[in-house]
Amino acid sequence: MTNYKKIIIYTSSLVVLGLILVFTSVLILSKNLPSIEQLENYDPDLVTRIYSSDGKVLNELFVQKRVFIELDQIPDHMQKAVIASEDRKFYDHWGLSLRSVARAVMINTLSLSYRQGFSTLTQQLARNLYKSVGFEDSILRKVKEVITAIQIERTYTKDEIIEMYLNTVHFGHGTYGVEAATKRFFGKESKLLSIDESALLVGLLPAPASYSPIHHPDRAIRRRNTVLRLLRDQKYINKYEYQEARAKNLEAVQETPKRGSAPYFTEYVRRLLEKEDTELNINIYRDGLKIYTTLDSRLQVIAEDAVLKTVKDDQDRLNKRLYNNREEFENLAYLTIYSEDSLKMMLAGDAKLYKDLRDKLLVQCAFVAIDPNTGGILAMVGGRPDYHDQYNRAVQAKRQPGSVFKPFVYTTAINNGYPVTEQLLNQPVVLNIQNMDGTWVKWKPQNYDGSTGGLTTFREGLRKSMNLISVRMVQQDIAPAEQVKQTAMRMGINTDIRAVDAIALGTSEVYPLEMVAAYSALSNKGVYSKPFAITRIEDRYGNVIKDYYPDRKEVLSEETAFLMTSMMQTVMDRGTGGSARWKYKFNRPAAGKTGTTQGWSDAWFVGFTPQIAAGCWFGVDDFQVPLGPGQDGSKAALPAWARFMKGAHDTLDLPLQKFEKPNGIIDFKICDVSKKLPLPTCSIENEIYKKGTEPTQNCKIHRTQ
Repeated sequence: MTNYKKIIIYTSSLVVLGLILVFTSVLILSKNLPSIEQLENYDPDLVTRIYSSDGKVLNELFVQKRVFIELDQIPDHMQKAVIASEDRKFYDHWGLSLRSVARAVMINTLSLSYRQGFSTLTQQLARNLYKSVGFEDSILRKVKEVITAIQIERTYTKDEIIEMYLNTVHFGHGTYGVEAATKRFFGKESKLLSIDESALLVGLLPAPASYSPIHHPDRAIRRRNTVLRLLRDQKYINKYEYQEARAKNLEAVQETPKRGSAPYFTEYVRRLLEKEDTELNINIYRDGLKIYTTLDSRLQVIAEDAVLKTVKDDQDRLNKRLYNNREEFENLAYLTIYSEDSLKMMLAGDAKLYKDLRDKLLVQCAFVAIDPNTGGILAMVGGRPDYHDQYNRAVQAKRQPGSVFKPFVYTTAINNGYPVTEQLLNQPVVLNIQNMDGTWVKWKPQNYDGSTGGLTTFREGLRKSMNLISVRMVQQDIAPAEQVKQTAMRMGINTDIRAVDAIALGTSEVYPLEMVAAYSALSNKGVYSKPFAITRIEDRYGNVIKDYYPDRKEVLSEETAFLMTSMMQTVMDRGTGGSARWKYKFNRPAAGKTGTTQGWSDAWFVGFTPQIAAGCWFGVDDFQVPLGPGQDGSKAALPAWARFMKGAHDTLDLPLQKFEKPNGIIDFKICDVSKKLPLPTCSIENEIYKKGTEPTQNCKIHRTQ
């Protein structure tokens, strides 16, 4: 009896000591575990999304791609697949499955190796939380997981736990959470997952790298089929659903993730955000922000399509020119290194051209569309859509504008009180031009067609884009070079404009975005609206961090803007921009200007309606490689502009709107020859004037004897 009592006392002491030891260990380990408050305020890094003005996701910014969605947006079969594969007793345990522990101990002991795990979904979630609150893997990790899992079970409902799990688990290829994984592998939202796709994703969980459907498709299919079998065996799907899902292949899987829409624009937005992240105390890669922009996704599609069609036509013409000039083609294409047949196939669009030849052999482009009333950027293309790179020519490429700069010259003259009927001699002039080495040479510019003539009005000079007329305006101080420079700067041109006589021919480099914004001031009655891309930034909870508003200022009088617009309408209706009407059927009230630089290196067209201002540039990145004779703004650039403007106005169903005439502009009848007050024998035409600048003298040509 005495021995029996001793055994009981000894055993009880050991049990108590063991319980004290376990309790003490749990207390010690619990000190460094996530608190209930940390669990309830779990705040993982999330993807920042950039939205178009019409609500489309353009692109995403992230370090780890993670998108949080609510459980009701995740298909039921996806939830069931996770439970069937990872934790079939999920709804029955309290964070730890004793049966799974016992099974794992038995299997691992008998095999003398680690073959069977026992982590529940809640424990796996706890493991994910460790990484968020600073834990490192250690020998005691499993114990910490169990304790944390119990805390999680006490804090959350089962539905909340599986929601958090599906939003944090790693699926490979940098994706965290089912939504990000679905976007990466299938290019759609997770609510659209099919049964076989859900099973494929769940099959990745044990080892995402080993079961990747991209790198190891056979393994991925086997794992998917295992998950499907578990779904069938646990009565989550019937045998017909199982057979149908098992028969599917991996054709829906994307080998490369979809590139975001408007890549040049979203990169432009990203750079703008990086300049403000410190001031706004945001991290654009981790904070799950919502960035709302001015871009219209419908217009962006139209712009990319219009640009691509035009650039391919330009490329075909450049190819023909190079093939006919053997020496130039050999030098530019490095034919001693590369196969000529291969290069011709690449230039024809049948394969990608080698990177080191692209700056010399590819026709490139830039395109921008702006809302003239606000300055909001509606569409942006910074280079060939079929050769996307990191160089955004719309905002980074400084190129000579050629004749698209002439409106600044004419605007200056109109501001100085000259009427649109002011006449100048269309005769040769001489310019002094400074070379790169500092020496000066004489240059005799010519009109595009080589013509000369007699007295020519401003309207006619701009309509035909006569170089001699614009140069005379500068030389005769009708529009002095320094004043032209100030006009351009006031209208938003920030590059270095050289105040010399050649300013009239657009020899100073500009950015396409600034040119379009400057033209939009003419459309907007002389009010310049600074281009902007972002309208609002929200945090992950929908709170507004910052709103952005139009930045406007008056840079011209309404009268000057209207007179310039009227002259540029003549360019569209009867001048160098006329093909937009008869060839591309864009017949709305519009104004614009072509531009071509010396040597055919740059082709431009910039124009506007009351609702949209747009402009485009085409050329080769290496400005020393010309597009070729005849590749002027009307042929190499205008087609993209006309295609876009027609498509944009039709798609948005914009009302037909005319340019509104200010009160300070009057209609006036003049002699169509002398441009003076008409006599009874004169042939009469209608013209417009700013009040006080209309003719006061009678025609002297048609005086009766």
